[in-house]
Amino acid sequence: MLRCHYVGYMVAVLDLGIDLNAWPWIWIGVAVLFALIELTLLAGSFVLLPFAVSAFIAALAGFYDASVEIQWSIFFFGGAALWVAFWRYAKRFADDNAMRAGVGADRLVGVDAIVTSDIDPNDTERRGRVKVMGEEWGALTSSGRLLRAGSKVRISSMNGTRVMVDAIVLSAPTKPPVEPPPGSPLATPINPASEDS
Repeated sequence: MLRCHYVGYMVAVLDLGIDLNAWPWIWIGVAVLFALIELTLLAGSFVLLPFAVSAFIAALAGFYDASVEIQWSIFFFGGAALWVAFWRYAKRFADDNAMRAGVGADRLVGVDAIVTSDIDPNDTERRGRVKVMGEEWGALTSSGRLLRAGSKVRISSMNGTRVMVDAIVLSAPTKPPVEPPPGSPLATPINPASEDS
């Protein structure tokens, strides 16, 4: 008796006092509303689209005289299941298509370049340019030194559509080498006894 009373109460809550023949049209209205919100305000982020689909399926169930409880179950649980499926697909798609480090203009950070037009740190007209990987880029420097055309620089960061560069300072060896590098022809000793034979 108590269970029957509970079920009757749930039916009264779920049907909201609306005629059962109106529910399929309500579900279609919900589906259209959710789809429009998804497409216009949420920009296709798949937040409401699963529930728009489940509302449409609930409408179909309503046209086939399914009870209001079944229609609500289809809407809620079907929408939740579709949302989880879309979320997993979107996560996998985002992971598979994630932009790798060094893609786009950021790929140039840490790469050496050649100055093609002098880079003056006080240049307000921004005439400085570098050539890197076959491309010519506008360049700026924060080093406070004039970087002459032909000098070698390293790209430290991106600043809009320009690269920030630093001069590459070559350090002189501290002491001269005392013997040739290993593997060179001069590194093998010449045996005078073997030359005579």
